[in-house]
Amino acid sequence: MESQNTKGGTSKFASKWGFILACVGSAVGMANVWGFPYKLGSNGGGAFLVAYLIFIVIFSYVGLSAEYAIGRRSKTGTVGSYEYAWRSGGKEGIGKYVGWLPLSGSMCIAIGYAVIISYVLKGWTQSVTGTLMTVDTGTWFESFSMTDYSVVPYHLIVVVGTLLTLTLGADSIEKTNKVMMPLFFILFIILAIRVAFLPGAVEGYKFMFTPRWEALKDPMVWIWAMGQAFFSLSVTGSGMIVYGAYLPDSEDVVDGAKNTAIFDTIAAITAALVMIPACFAYDVDVASGPGLLFVTLPKILQNMPLGRLFAIILFTAVVFGGVSSLQNMFEVVGESLMYKFPKLKRNVMLAILAVVCFGIGVNMEPIFKWGPWMDIVSIYIIPIGATLGAISWFWIMKKEDLLDEINKGAKKKQGDLWHNIGKYVYVPFAIILCAVALFMKVAF
Repeated sequence: MESQNTKGGTSKFASKWGFILACVGSAVGMANVWGFPYKLGSNGGGAFLVAYLIFIVIFSYVGLSAEYAIGRRSKTGTVGSYEYAWRSGGKEGIGKYVGWLPLSGSMCIAIGYAVIISYVLKGWTQSVTGTLMTVDTGTWFESFSMTDYSVVPYHLIVVVGTLLTLTLGADSIEKTNKVMMPLFFILFIILAIRVAFLPGAVEGYKFMFTPRWEALKDPMVWIWAMGQAFFSLSVTGSGMIVYGAYLPDSEDVVDGAKNTAIFDTIAAITAALVMIPACFAYDVDVASGPGLLFVTLPKILQNMPLGRLFAIILFTAVVFGGVSSLQNMFEVVGESLMYKFPKLKRNVMLAILAVVCFGIGVNMEPIFKWGPWMDIVSIYIIPIGATLGAISWFWIMKKEDLLDEINKGAKKKQGDLWHNIGKYVYVPFAIILCAVALFMKVAF
């Protein structure tokens, strides 16, 4: 692959599908595997799915494509992109500072994600050894999630291993996701097929795909669906910008956003097709929240024929999804650091990120410390960052500059309609979500 350096030392994706798989890898993570099934289970099943799909269409069409476009326009990551957007709108001085908050969100999520993936890696290890099949599922998760420094070796493997996959820039991200993402889908499809043969699974499908329309009268169903769509697509004002910076001008960013959304949604629904029918088959609560992955599913797997094999498949797929998301978060922060400090070598930057991520994260391995950290991130930093991004692209940045970038390489040119949807629909939705998070203290 020919490297084309920018201010931050970035390179280009070699292929369209390499870019799409990297973006899908970023989007696919705990938001799909963990968040989507339990939020669907807690918010009316099929009704939630309808609302979610509406928001996915809107947010991918304008929000996600705008983040790809601003990254490609500025040829760098979060901080440089905000500087460009605000300079384009004639407010250069403010732009130097705005991007740091969304960027901090990416780093804070990475720190928290690394802890959860450490739990998953422990689950994978115990699946391989077979000990997961004999543990008391009621106390297994608490046995390590309620204790300080309980998953240190797994944590170190997750942080260092993920950062090692980034040593070659976009080239390594592309190559690893070309392996991890197809395997992720294959493994979850295998699980979904297995679950389909469980007695009672059909009730889970009815719950998922038969909307209880009265549930849509509840505003919070729409709010939860909106929040899930925002974070599932990673339109947080930071995450997807850096991958846009690695796109050549010949790529259609709107088409790329559409493909990312399609595969991200397939991943979310496939994860739900594993978890929701399994819950119905074994008569467990589909709204059991975050415990679905670490309490409910191990119980189900213990009672399932060939449960050990399917436990290995499940945790392998979740590790792949988590690591691909971590790649994006680290790349986002690293690219901006190299943009601001051009003399900083990439491997030095990765070492700094490893120390920061592990050094902070190792002190919040217990879930009672991890929870408040992620609450702060999801209630304050991420919603504010998503809102700052939406406003920056559609209200601050010069309209002509954004549309010019959106239409580079485009099969179908976008114009006033696209921009107005972003300005008058997408931005208000981001503001509503931010207001709900801030004033109702809702952690999405």
